[in-house]
Amino acid sequence: MFPAGPLRLIVARMKYPPRDSDDVVALIDQYPLCWLVSAGASGFGASPLPLLAECDADGSLVALFGHMALSNPQVALLRAQPSALILVNGPQGYISPELLGNPVWVPTWNYAMASIPVDVSFVPDETRDSIERLTDRMEAGRAAPWKVSDAEERLPKMLPHIIAFRAHVRAIDGRFKLGRDESRTGINEIVGGMDHGPLRDWMRLYNEDRLEKEIEA
Repeated sequence: MFPAGPLRLIVARMKYPPRDSDDVVALIDQYPLCWLVSAGASGFGASPLPLLAECDADGSLVALFGHMALSNPQVALLRAQPSALILVNGPQGYISPELLGNPVWVPTWNYAMASIPVDVSFVPDETRDSIERLTDRMEAGRAAPWKVSDAEERLPKMLPHIIAFRAHVRAIDGRFKLGRDESRTGINEIVGGMDHGPLRDWMRLYNEDRLEKEIEA
């Protein structure tokens, strides 16, 4: 389904590339619920699954780690054809001409997203580890973080129905449409008029060299 070969960051055909692969890793970290899409003889499979980014010593994204229910029909699809596509859905939103006070300026939609071709391998021996790592990640910062070991007595019944997988990254196609194509005046008016939130934060990050100091963080 996807081309073989070494890992590469697709840039040539991307109109809105990320600044670097670190931004894709940050996007996955902030928006871990991704779509895992695959195809086989029986049709398409698509599952929304929380995933963890795995990076090499240089910080480059090399895999996404997660788990799914063994009853999920996509397990059979992926065992027969391990090629798949992971879709990372980050912040997005409609940008109205009202923000600029210029009716000639047409509306647009800004977003930060990525599509990542992968090869999926199942790693049943790492199922508990996948649950623990994801739980620890999501519980981090809570006053009394829940641990998988808190439900130790339930695990023997649950684990046989779950399987871990590692999606090995073949390429990264990030689309970070965050206002870099707007004029300096335009991006200041847009960000200055937006409600505070994740999309605005990412737009500030991608335009920090052009924003006026009075634009509040």
